[in-house]
Amino acid sequence: QRETHPSDRESLVSRNEHQGKSCQSSAVFNVVNSVIGSGIIGDLFENYCKSDDLVTFGRFCYGITVILTYPIECFVTREVIANVFFGGNPSSVFHIILTVVIITAATLVSLLIDCLGIVLELNGVLCAAPLIFIIPSACYLKLSEEPRTHADKIMACVMLPVGAVVMVVGFIMAITNPQDCTHGQEMFYCFPDNTSLTNISHSHLQLTTQLSPWNLSIFQ
Repeated sequence: QRETHPSDRESLVSRNEHQGKSCQSSAVFNVVNSVIGSGIIGDLFENYCKSDDLVTFGRFCYGITVILTYPIECFVTREVIANVFFGGNPSSVFHIILTVVIITAATLVSLLIDCLGIVLELNGVLCAAPLIFIIPSACYLKLSEEPRTHADKIMACVMLPVGAVVMVVGFIMAITNPQDCTHGQEMFYCFPDNTSLTNISHSHLQLTTQLSPWNLSIFQ
């Protein structure tokens, strides 16, 4: 078994401590800023109106992020496939062929699945949950030499099963309760003639006030 240099171990432990604190901060902000309720679309941008300029700018930034991230993900996927299945020393021609195959497969999947909500849900529960909760906690528990009663280890022991539960439950809910694709359909509150809760309450109050004398006359 290969021994890890003390400086490398300290670096890994320090890195995982920072990741653990990042997990705590992320959990706090997610709980505070989470959107909970019925009628929420998985594709968060679809919950906003098309007339919202700030959200339109957010869509633009998200598109730029995807465009810039895709080559990085493609290169990582190519290297993993080449190292795991083909020994790690492919030729230039094989690199080109493998890159074309990966891009073609990703393009076909994106054309066949036009519902972004389910993609984001599965990406969140299968990728984000392990990266944020499970892997950092497991690495810290493996590399840290602190006692089990240390506060950071207790937090890691809590975050690890919580992340596993979130991943499993989220995956089951995403499969058993698929959301319908809206394909650019405006939400009901985006129309100018929609009836808000305030208008409903005001109308109900007026109707009750108008009917009250009639009800009293019946009992008289």
